[in-house]
Parts: sequence; structure tokens; C-alpha cells
Amino acid sequence: MKKTFFLPLLFICFSVKAQSVFGYWYGTANVKTSNSANNYMVELILQPEKNYVKGVLNYFFKDTYRSFEVKGDYDASNRRISLYNIPLTYFGSNSDFQIDCIMNLLATLRVAQAGSNLIGSFFSLPDYKNTCLEVGFNFSKNADASKIDSVLNAIKEYKETYQVWKPSADDTLVAINVTPPPNKIINIPTENEYAKRKNEIVNEIEVDADTIMVGIYDNGEIDGDIISIFYNQKLILSNQKLTHKSIRIKLPIDSLKTDNEISMFAENLGLIPPNTALMTVDDGKHKYEIRLSSSLEKNATIRIKRKKKN
Repeated sequence: MKKTFFLPLLFICFSVKAQSVFGYWYGTANVKTSNSANNYMVELILQPEKNYVKGVLNYFFKDTYRSFEVKGDYDASNRRISLYNIPLTYFGSNSDFQIDCIMNLLATLRVAQAGSNLIGSFFSLPDYKNTCLEVGFNFSKNADASKIDSVLNAIKEYKETYQVWKPSADDTLVAINVTPPPNKIINIPTENEYAKRKNEIVNEIEVDADTIMVGIYDNGEIDGDIISIFYNQKLILSNQKLTHKSIRIKLPIDSLKTDNEISMFAENLGLIPPNTALMTVDDGKHKYEIRLSSSLEKNATIRIKRKKKN
């Protein structure tokens, strides 16, 4: 009889664990507008209790980092989680004037062999639904970080945080000027791996200049992210560690191409996957700030078009 019931009980044990929202979740949350630059980099740490769920939510938006406690409900029968009264920075805010949208998080747990995901949205309270738009997300579970001790310690050591970071003169490296044509760097392993990954277009911008200044830096927690940069499929920057200091590259716009593309290749995932950065693109008249998120499967890519001359 013991052998008869051992395997079913073992299966039930693993099934219950797989259907839990306990652990570390991460990903990008995107405002549902035509402007894909309005996104939040989110980390969610959850611990279900008997009749509710609690945890910590951290996110980066533009130059702001927020961390606060969250509480809500989890219905294990249909795998739905609800977290309430979350202060999400209004997507139209800037560094000089920021306001909060009080949102509720509603998501469904999806479990598959490849991994678990929380899929859902932040929804505003009824009185603000016309101003505070829906923010959709698909968070992945970090299985390596979702150990019981790690989660409990993260929640126990939580301290509410609100930080605004502004780069000073000391936070900018001397520009690395790449003159036309861009000097191609030889790194066979990186180039071979780059070709295997998907280039995911995260934003398209139009510039009004023949050259642009590109900057890239880590505007969040420094966790050891290392990247390489490709421009029009050519490796122009190799194995650079991201810090709060901006790496600046001057790039020519290839007028023979309809589109020019800058791709961020993740050499690693750092301590907190995925590999994330903020990239700035300046044509002398306009400056764009674009959040990038690369993994071992995809390269975050910006598509650049040259504005037609009159």
C-alpha cells in the first residue's frame, strides 16, 4: 500500500508547490498606449499566508526607484491574485513633478514546464480610470531566487524606499567616439551567440541629424550586468559592465539604410535577471530615454529612422 500511494502523493506535493505564487517575480509592465517607452521594470516578492498574500514590490520608472509593501488575496482554486492600493508613478510624470496613480494588481498564475508566469495588469481605481491607464505585464518567476530563506529575508528586511537619481558631471564617462564607418570589433563567441538570439524591437524613433549620441547606463541597482552593443548587426562595444556612469557612443546614421538598429546583447543576467539598462539617444534637438531589457534569448533593439530633409 505504501508504494501504491507514494507517487500520487509526491505528484500532489509538487503540483501544489508549482501552483503557488510564493517567490520572486520580475518583468516589464507596459502602459497600454501607442508609446511603448512608458514601461516599468518590476520585481515582486510574494509570500502567501493562510487567508491573504503579502510581499514587497520594487520598480524603476524613468529615473525613479520605488519599494513598498503590498497585501492582497490569492484564490488558489483559479490561480488569481489581487493586490490593492499600489502607488504607481503616473506615466506622464517627469523628474520635476511626479504624481501617483493608486492601482490594484490583478493577475493569473500560469504554470508550464518551461516556467511560471504571472499575467495581468495594474488597474486604476474607478474615479481615475480616464487618467491612470491600464498597465499590463507578464512576470516570470526567478526559480533560483525563490528559495524560502531568500524570500522571507527579503520581506523581513524590507524598508520603504523612494529615490530619484539624477546624473552629475562625475557620472558621465568620456565619450567613446565611433567615427563612420563604425569600427567593427572582433569577438567571435559574442557574434555567434548574437546571431542565435532574436532582435526584439522595443521602440522606433525618428532623428533629425546625420549623427547621434547614444548613452547607456544602469539606472537601478548595480547587479553586475555586462553587455555588448551591436549597430546595424556589427559589434561596436564589447563586454562592458553597466554602472551609474553613462557609456557614450557617437554614431553615424547610415543614409543608405531605411532603418538603423542598435541592439543590446546580454553577456550575462547579473544578480537580478533580466539584463536591464536605460539608453539615451540624442540628435542635438531631441533626447529620447528608452528602457532596454535583454535576456539569453533576445536582444533589446531600437530602430532609428532618419527624418526626411525638406
